[in-house]
Amino acid sequence: MNGLLGKLGLGASQFPSGASVRGRPPEAEVREMLLTAGRAGLGFLDAGQAQASAEQMLGAQMPRPAPFHILIRSVRGDRGPDLVETEVRATLARLGLTKARAIVVQSASDLFAPPGLALWHRLKSLRDEGLFDQVGVSVYASDEPAGLARRFKPDLVQAPASLLDQRLLLDGSLMAVREMGIEVHLRSIFLNGLLFLPPDRVPAQLKGAAGRLSRARRMIAEGRSDPLQAALGFALSRPEADAVIVGASTAAELSAVIAAASSPPPDLDWDEMAIDDPVALDPRRWAAA
Repeated sequence: MNGLLGKLGLGASQFPSGASVRGRPPEAEVREMLLTAGRAGLGFLDAGQAQASAEQMLGAQMPRPAPFHILIRSVRGDRGPDLVETEVRATLARLGLTKARAIVVQSASDLFAPPGLALWHRLKSLRDEGLFDQVGVSVYASDEPAGLARRFKPDLVQAPASLLDQRLLLDGSLMAVREMGIEVHLRSIFLNGLLFLPPDRVPAQLKGAAGRLSRARRMIAEGRSDPLQAALGFALSRPEADAVIVGASTAAELSAVIAAASSPPPDLDWDEMAIDDPVALDPRRWAAA
């Protein structure tokens, strides 16, 4: 088995939850995805879900014992630590867990809101109680991850990084976090699928990055690789990364990811693929651009 697959994590946010998939109930698709991930040796499952019903379905289909480390996410912290604790316990119950590997604060902005410190202390007390092993936070590049890590001392940080968005790698931020003894998980490694779009389908507001995108795709093709294999090879080979979280919406998509991650990383000039267009690097701005 490819040892790098142990660094790979599956994010549940794209799991089917309502309509049938390939003519069968979503429960069957979710079950197949979880079994596929377990058989392949994936190390992590980020179980963050938007709805209680989706968490219940995920819990019902989970193999027992779970073959991967499970991460859950806190609800927004602006409603106070009591509500957050209530929802954390409810999430664990819906997933059929007595304990998770980690609880991840969904946004660094929650920590800087008025109840932020109370929220952080409550999550650490729940960790000490044994509900999870780690308390982490999900950040954006603009959150200055190294400074945040020094201030709050989380057990793990989730951050966006990809062969297109190398900001936190090139400036040393994530290596600095890692050298503090903090676990680093890379997310958004496909940058909302931007690398997979052919040039004629790149949204108009992202035309500033079109030239760099075309160049990256050409370099990948000339290296006898494909965008999926290149994106995974880049992320999984990063020394900063303890885990790489990816999304999939069907078992077929997950199988393709596993196959690409199992291949040797292509020998490409990664630095030449980075883009610097601020709109393209922030999917939150795409619709507003």
